[in-house]
Amino acid sequence: MSSIDATEEPEVGAEATDDSANVMIQFDGVVKQFGDNVVLRELDFSVSPGEFVTLIGPSGSGKTTILRLLMTLEKVNGGTIQVDGEYLSHMYRGDKLVPADEKHLTKVRKRIGMVFQQFNLFPNMNVLQNITEAPIRVLGLPKSDAEERAKDLLDMVGLGEKVTAHPTQLSGGQQQRVAIARALAMRPDVLLLDEVTSALDPELVAGVLNVLKEIASTTDITFLCVTHEMGFAKDVSDRVLMFDQGQIIEDASPDKLFTEPEHERTREFLHAVIDRA
Repeated sequence: MSSIDATEEPEVGAEATDDSANVMIQFDGVVKQFGDNVVLRELDFSVSPGEFVTLIGPSGSGKTTILRLLMTLEKVNGGTIQVDGEYLSHMYRGDKLVPADEKHLTKVRKRIGMVFQQFNLFPNMNVLQNITEAPIRVLGLPKSDAEERAKDLLDMVGLGEKVTAHPTQLSGGQQQRVAIARALAMRPDVLLLDEVTSALDPELVAGVLNVLKEIASTTDITFLCVTHEMGFAKDVSDRVLMFDQGQIIEDASPDKLFTEPEHERTREFLHAVIDRA
């Protein structure tokens, strides 16, 4: 398959999505490829404000690539992405929609937080410093305000007593909860979760998932989650999207998708994952 020119003007109207008040994340015809390997194939989907949407599917189906595109760690090869009615992957230059420059990407990206598989905490900083670094440097928050916010968030994730601890003094589950607090400290409209329990010992998984359930139920943050924790996906999701070969093959409520999946590929995947668990 030939390469798609990322600089081509996308076929979109002069304005962002008309019903943007009802859409927080919008993918329109998004293509992502690495060389000849097409990872996402003209992907269309949307997520409503405050919705918790989980992406499931086999490794290599494109799930994490979606999160990386939203974090602008990768660039689209075709189509557009909008966040709350504002283009992320593109911007207007005059009346022409063109690929976004770094200034535009930085502005829109401030509304998005991400918790990664690995905790990525700064080892030379204590817990409080890890959480306050970005709000002070990126948002320009006064240090006292950033520290007050960080302490509230540490209480929320059950680590109020670990303010002065360094990452090496924490368990994996505690480090991941600090990473969640760090993402929330930026007050994101959208929080992306990328296999946040995959690096944890099994006995630590439940604590992290319980924190995420609490956050999802008590905030209006929009969540997009990639996970192999099917029980968690069933309990917390508003919708579950099944991916295969860069496309959504099933989009349903967790009750329906996990009990009466329509697609044979979904049934095969769930059978394999649940049996392996």
